[in-house]
Amino acid sequence: MNVYDIKSMADRLEGNSYPGRGIVLGITPDGKKAVAAYFIMGRSVNSRNRVFIQEPDGIRTEAHDPALMKDPHLIIYHPVREVGNGLIVTNGDQTDTIWEYLSRGESWEAALRTRQFEDDGPNWTPRISGLTAADGSYKLSILKAADPEGQGCSRFFWEYPAVNGLGHFLHTYVCDGNPVIPTFQGEPERVSIPQNIDDFTQELWTSLNEDNKISLFVRYTDLQTRQVEQRILNKHC
Repeated sequence: MNVYDIKSMADRLEGNSYPGRGIVLGITPDGKKAVAAYFIMGRSVNSRNRVFIQEPDGIRTEAHDPALMKDPHLIIYHPVREVGNGLIVTNGDQTDTIWEYLSRGESWEAALRTRQFEDDGPNWTPRISGLTAADGSYKLSILKAADPEGQGCSRFFWEYPAVNGLGHFLHTYVCDGNPVIPTFQGEPERVSIPQNIDDFTQELWTSLNEDNKISLFVRYTDLQTRQVEQRILNKHC
């Protein structure tokens, strides 16, 4: 077994109809750009009724058809926010918790210790979070149920240096499931990062299950100039 195996995102997503929500952080092969991607998927009408909308400091989710919105509390949030020269990427409103703590000079670990997995038993969907730094290094975290009843929370944190062409992929679910969807297990998965943003955007979007994919955000940030390129794709245009 090669624990340092690096796969493309196409390989990681192949045949998996429902990895849920996913974060990818990494560095381009030339080492010049930080890369962040976030996608959402959904199985219910309520979950699928969403789009990504650009904000001055990132993106937010919004109902595509407000008339179909039933319960917004776990699906309407600000998944991407800038903080200094870094970027917060999460699958829920813990984005704002992290932003508030970092703005006060406190750590993201402290912020996430005030939060836990989502209150959607019996799945207890994990809260996944990422944070990029000005030098290209990055952090990832998952908060997940410690037991089937959701009575305890396990918190995991990882820190990664900037390695040319390498990224890490963290997602909420192992795969689809019924009646319970199995939560992500183990460490974030090592993935290759393409040099070109459009190549990476296309690879991600076409590799996500056609029925369940909803929206995708991809950002490339030049580590020297801080110039940003980004793409937003929504199934509901």
